[in-house]
Amino acid sequence: MTAHPTRRRFLQAGGATAAAAALMPRLALADDGTVNVYTGSDSNISDFWTNVILPGFRAQNGSVNVRVVDAGDSAGLRAIADRALAALGTGKDPQVELFEAFTPDQTAGGVEAGLWVDFAEAGIDGWDRVNPEAKQTDLDLPYRGSQVLLAYDATRIDPAEAPRSWEALTAWIAANPGQFIYNRPDKGGSGGNFVRRAIHEANGRDPKAFTIASYSEAFAAEALAPAWDILNAMAPDLYEGGAYTSGNTQSIQLLAQGVVSMTPVWSDQVLQAVSMGVLPETTGLVQLQDLALCGGFSRMMVPVNAAEKAAALELASYVLSAEVQSKIITGLGGFPGVSWDHVDPALREAYADVIPATIPTFPSGPWDAAVNDGWYRNVAPGISRG
Repeated sequence: MTAHPTRRRFLQAGGATAAAAALMPRLALADDGTVNVYTGSDSNISDFWTNVILPGFRAQNGSVNVRVVDAGDSAGLRAIADRALAALGTGKDPQVELFEAFTPDQTAGGVEAGLWVDFAEAGIDGWDRVNPEAKQTDLDLPYRGSQVLLAYDATRIDPAEAPRSWEALTAWIAANPGQFIYNRPDKGGSGGNFVRRAIHEANGRDPKAFTIASYSEAFAAEALAPAWDILNAMAPDLYEGGAYTSGNTQSIQLLAQGVVSMTPVWSDQVLQAVSMGVLPETTGLVQLQDLALCGGFSRMMVPVNAAEKAAALELASYVLSAEVQSKIITGLGGFPGVSWDHVDPALREAYADVIPATIPTFPSGPWDAAVNDGWYRNVAPGISRG
């Protein structure tokens, strides 16, 4: 059995959660109240909010007027957050109720000033269902995620034998020369996080050892060197004896063309590729269970001075419902922000091979340059950057 269900199974799975919507209470709100949701994500995410989340929320809370506003990017979101911070304590309406894909550290002085709602203290419905591995602070609410998985051709690889540990993966690569490839780490997160998984493996599988605060040139040199050894040992058994793709999409294309049998992929990107027919439904997906490949979550935040704060918290709670969380899987190809126990059982069964035991992360900042520069210098010195 492959890890990806068909679109028909998606539709069957969604029906079980929709019935619960009618049981949720309606929110009382003045007719002229507007909940302003600012997003800096791609158009597929804003479309998901407009076409999936908001109609369901309005069906339960007909008096709520919700507006999704494209902030452009993270810089645009920071500008709106700075406006909310400037309005704090003045009684002025910051004209924003909810931030999508934002974190507390992106607004200087915001945490210290008490700008953000503490979701644990607010006690919103659904907070207790959030995946503990996804929680970062009580000020941000993880609601959708994406993680790097291994995608493989299940007509060539028995799903029961797909590698589920780093040791099994490296053994498979060695036993199947030319059938595995990953992209250059600076050209896409799927290859970048594969490289970071090698770094974790070389350092006792301890993601907590890598933080912004722990970075120094000396520590980076010490910690990364054994990872380069791992990747160099693997290189002769990669596609074309040590080739690397130029990005996430090219890796998927090579798998689709049958050029390789396995490659690291972003969960959302590969699921969308299968649903669109770019990859066949015989594409298998698997996650390493000794330590998963890295991933990340997009988070919601609510300023304490939002004019329609109560409505914003109700909206945030609705996004954590089984109905929406299941649609994040089926509609976006993402991972839920809640624990998998709180999504549709049919989806949980279908995705059993990719549900991670852990959700490791890797810091950015100076680590990005250390990893990328080190990889080119030590693993692929013959490849020109650009």
